[in-house]
Amino acid sequence: MAAARGFPEAAPMEEEALDAYSAIVTRVAERLLPSVASLRVRSGWRPEGAGSAVAVTAEGLLLTSAHVVAGASRGVAGFADGGEYEVERVGSDPLSDLALVRARGARLVPVEMGDADRLRVGQLVVAVGNPLGYVGSVTAGVVSGLGRSLVTQVGDGQRVVDDVIQTDAALNPGNSGGALADARARLVGVNTAVAGVGLGLAIPLNRTTRRILEALNREGRVRRGYLGIAGASRPLPPAAAQRLGRQRAVGVMEVVPGSPAAGAGLRPGDLIVGVGGRPVASVGDLQGHLIGAGQGPLEIEILREGRLLRHTAVPHELR
Repeated sequence: MAAARGFPEAAPMEEEALDAYSAIVTRVAERLLPSVASLRVRSGWRPEGAGSAVAVTAEGLLLTSAHVVAGASRGVAGFADGGEYEVERVGSDPLSDLALVRARGARLVPVEMGDADRLRVGQLVVAVGNPLGYVGSVTAGVVSGLGRSLVTQVGDGQRVVDDVIQTDAALNPGNSGGALADARARLVGVNTAVAGVGLGLAIPLNRTTRRILEALNREGRVRRGYLGIAGASRPLPPAAAQRLGRQRAVGVMEVVPGSPAAGAGLRPGDLIVGVGGRPVASVGDLQGHLIGAGQGPLEIEILREGRLLRHTAVPHELR
């Protein structure tokens, strides 16, 4: 029968017809969907909560958000193939909003790990999770910002998680703990919060957070030192950049009175360029030196009014 006048017949969908953007998102989704679980947890008398988790080993280890499993006594991970497994908590770190759980008796398809430190603003990212109970949902967008801060609840107080990824890939309740991946389907972040309309936040997967995950897997917790500063990555002055052979440092914005940093003589306006003889260019670099309690004194190299100075701080264990 001829098509109705004015309404041409639809062309058949063929793989060749996919634009480059759609082709990338489709490939990433196909790779990630078998590795992302819907996580249902129960905490004592509280009603069941939901989130997402990402398989990181074939032997059943799953990465999720700490707030998803906070206080959870039991849970179930469900996968796109219909498989469901009881999960037990391996370790949780509210200060980074990361946690590990293990699916009992599961053989999983692990994701490939990426490096969030290589992300650039404007880069394509794909989020996979289980928002609003819809299992295996995929959204895509770009990295809207890097080095953002996230306020998270820890016990009766609040802490600031630094160095998070901001994206415009749509996130909704239930996405927390799900995967944020780059165009090659490598895991670069764990979706953690909705910051506003069209804005989502993710904890980066990089050298520092991998150390956190190793500690969670090994000890169930993370020991970290407390220095007592608020800071952010800042460009070095041209002369200092040429002298040191690098472009950025951590600018000290605030020093907590009575803290190890205050005792060491650090001041607002200082630029931290090195710790323990190694360069520091970001808050993540600085945090990496503070993971692990009982590490003893740290030599901190700073740039102040054009002069390079060395101060020694003894971090406290953060509890």
